[in-house]
Amino acid sequence: MSKAEKTRQFIIEQTAELFNKKGYAGTSLSDITSATGLTKGSIYGNFENKDEVAKEVYLYNSKRLQTSFINQLNNEMTAREKLFTIIDFYRKTWEINFSRGGCPHLNTAVEADDTMPVLKAEVAKNFENWANQWSQILEKGKTQNEIVESVDSSQYAFQFIALIEGGILLSKTMNNKTHLFNALKRIEIIIDNELIK
Repeated sequence: MSKAEKTRQFIIEQTAELFNKKGYAGTSLSDITSATGLTKGSIYGNFENKDEVAKEVYLYNSKRLQTSFINQLNNEMTAREKLFTIIDFYRKTWEINFSRGGCPHLNTAVEADDTMPVLKAEVAKNFENWANQWSQILEKGKTQNEIVESVDSSQYAFQFIALIEGGILLSKTMNNKTHLFNALKRIEIIIDNELIK
């Protein structure tokens, strides 16, 4: 990694939580220089503008979140074990994720919806990737005779995402983890009653 690449990565890592907490519009260039200890010239020497920093920070936050639960899955697990491992990840990490500002997908989706089309497109792409991960688990489960064959994997994948994100939204807004935990329990009930053979 070159010096310039290391500096870019440093800026991204040092501002990741800042952007997630304050939002992309709410994070000023002064905030970025304070968090990194770098000058404005150094920031703009490594990024075209604040929007580019925002996009790279979102991609970093998104990858960090997804990698965290994907690393807990392995090929020996059944489809049910994989699904429940992902759900359990949200139970075990809600506190640290909330302290970092909450879900980067949710935060960015809300803020970028009408104001930053490039960032909105990145969020949409990540929701698609996340849904594909759920769908792949379900489809593999079908081939291993674990999941009901008629299940629409994509439909369930997006339903699970909606429940998780809705649970995070309510819990973060109301400062009460119960809403997220209830949503996660609902997903477990759906898995056992509608998906598993």
